Order: sequence, then C-alpha cells, then structure tokens
Amino acid sequence: MRLTLLQALIATLATAALMFLLRAFPFMVFSKKKPPKVLSFIEKYIPAMVIGVLIVYCLADPKYLDFTASPWGIPAVAGILSTVILHLWKGNSMISIFGGTILYMVLERLI
Repeated sequence: MRLTLLQALIATLATAALMFLLRAFPFMVFSKKKPPKVLSFIEKYIPAMVIGVLIVYCLADPKYLDFTASPWGIPAVAGILSTVILHLWKGNSMISIFGGTILYMVLERLI
C-alpha cells in the first residue's frame, strides 16, 4: 500500500514526535529527583552483562570447537582479547564493547 504525500508527512511527524518524547522522558522525570535504585543498578551492571552476552555469542557457534578447521576460533578469541585489553586500557565500556565487536565482525567476514 502506497501512502499519499499527506499520509507520509503525518506518519513522519507522528514518529518524530514520539521519538522526541521517548528521548526526553527520562530527563523530564528524573531531572529534579534521584533515580530509583533499579536504574542505578542497571547503569552500574549493564556493561558487564553486555560483554557477557557478546562472549556467549562469540563462542556459541560449534565451529569454534573444531580445532582442525580454519579459522580455529581466531575471530572469537581476538574479539574477546581486544575487548578485555580495551577495557583495561581505556576503562570505557562503550569503547571496549564496540571495539571488540567490530574486530570480531571484521575478522569473521575476512577469515
């Protein structure tokens, strides 16, 4: 189904308004008071949980258990080591998560 120009504009404006409200909601709610303990817990521990999920994702493929076939788990090991090294070096979860993920994905495509 094709949208008319007016329908497309209305859909775009509605989506933009919804995105703005969703992005502004935490600032409107928590600007004057301290956030709940649940949010503080999530803020503190979510980077470690994301890194754990990425490690499980990297090592979940059974091809890494076969050490007789190429690539011998090199992308997964390189991704995990680079994540650890970046995190110890920079101490920034976003840099370490994205750096390790990017290296893993590049090596997975190249090897």
